[in-house]
Amino acid sequence: MDKFGVKNQFFSTRYTVPDIARLGTAVLFIIIIGILIASRADGIANSNMLIIAAMIGGYMAMNIGANDVANNVGPAVGSRALTLTGAILIAVVFEAGGALIAGGDVVSTIKKGIIDPAMIPDSNVFIWVMMAALLAAAIWLNIATAIGAPVSTTHSIVGGVLGAGIAAAGWDIVNWATMGKIAASWVISPALGGIIAAFFLYVIKRGIVYKSDQMLAAKRVVPIMVSLMIWAFSVYIILKGFKKLWKVDFPSAGLIGFGIAVVAYIILKPIVSGVADKLKNSREGVNQMFTIPLIFSAALLSFAHGANDVANAVGPLAAINDSIMNGGVASKASIPFWVMLIGAVGIAIGLALYGPKLIKTVGSEITELDKMRAFCVAMAAALTVILASQLGLPVSSTHIAVGGIFGVGFLREYLAARRSRRLLMIREQYENHPPEVLEKVMAAYEAADFKGKGKLIADLKAEQGPELIKADRKGLKKAYREELVQRAMLLKIAAAWVTTVPLAGVLAALLYFLIRGIMVPY
Repeated sequence: MDKFGVKNQFFSTRYTVPDIARLGTAVLFIIIIGILIASRADGIANSNMLIIAAMIGGYMAMNIGANDVANNVGPAVGSRALTLTGAILIAVVFEAGGALIAGGDVVSTIKKGIIDPAMIPDSNVFIWVMMAALLAAAIWLNIATAIGAPVSTTHSIVGGVLGAGIAAAGWDIVNWATMGKIAASWVISPALGGIIAAFFLYVIKRGIVYKSDQMLAAKRVVPIMVSLMIWAFSVYIILKGFKKLWKVDFPSAGLIGFGIAVVAYIILKPIVSGVADKLKNSREGVNQMFTIPLIFSAALLSFAHGANDVANAVGPLAAINDSIMNGGVASKASIPFWVMLIGAVGIAIGLALYGPKLIKTVGSEITELDKMRAFCVAMAAALTVILASQLGLPVSSTHIAVGGIFGVGFLREYLAARRSRRLLMIREQYENHPPEVLEKVMAAYEAADFKGKGKLIADLKAEQGPELIKADRKGLKKAYREELVQRAMLLKIAAAWVTTVPLAGVLAALLYFLIRGIMVPY
């Protein structure tokens, strides 16, 4: 501490030992990549470029782990189905496993076909474009993680390639029709995820929670819901997780998944019945029945994510490696094992070091998640990807998962507001009756199942006629509306989504000009 007692105090509050340790570990990982690539790059032309590109690829992979993986395990952590440590361990193992086992051996050099590589005939210019795109995407992901905004890594790299490509070859290089589809996904992805997640939550509430005997209802509904989840994840893994190892069309994948789901239902039905008999007939008891499915969903989503999104880190790196080794620009590039290893290990390290921040954001800072709600988000994540892929709609797994969380949050708000309005209607109709009469009617409403509640309200309206309708309108204005979705978080995430492509693009263009200025002698 200096004589004013200021400098060291600032240091201790802004930069803690864990912060420095995390940063040191991340920097060490990037340095190790540089040393290892340098040791095997002797005699290779442009070896320095390959070393730098590999280090940037490692930086990108860590940022994917820090930001994107939260979507797979965040809901399970927020609902307390998994501890933060348990979620990180599961995600690390399955993300790396998905990348190494099913990440594939060939990748498209131009992500999503957004630019025409034929317009970049010079291999050196192509290398600069890919390096600028990769570094810009990584920096943007780093910024998004720092501000607590879950964004699409795919859109980040798309923006990077777009901006660097325009800087290198002009506006005509862009496939604007493809870019239009990607822009459409900003709305399609969260909307589909939110609608599907809200639909399943409503089914669970109506089929189980709003029943007087919740455990009896759970014995019927839970095996069906879990079997449907098993079908969805089976198809999801076959189509997405193993697509680079095993080419299967949707009808075949659907039939295989259906067979797995039928077997699962036969096995699960007696197990669920036995578990239900040991649980309390309450909402919490129902919640406990979704714990194991949530753990499996977190693992399977992580595996599929590792298999798919590792290409966001290693795709441009593989393209650079191919261009350096073979000369020229290719539309497809092989992925050497060392490239895939950088992606897999980088994602795991980034998740372990910086993943908790976004996991907490996704799991608890948007809306409160219990196990039923988190289960519906996981269902939406798998089903939306399957549905969108068959309809040819561009979607983002990040936007789907976060959209699903918003969907269940807004459904909660709607149901809470409806309950408030109905209770207010009952109070207004019985305000001139003795208190015990009101209490009896209120108790009857609370004890009724879904249909019973609706019938009670319908009877009240029929008895009171237009007066109750008028009172209902008055009650609508007076009803207390609790915000169960954080509006500030909604605005922050929406702003980050909309600006991801343009900001990554501008940054990539600037980096491209910087790299070209360094590499081209004057």
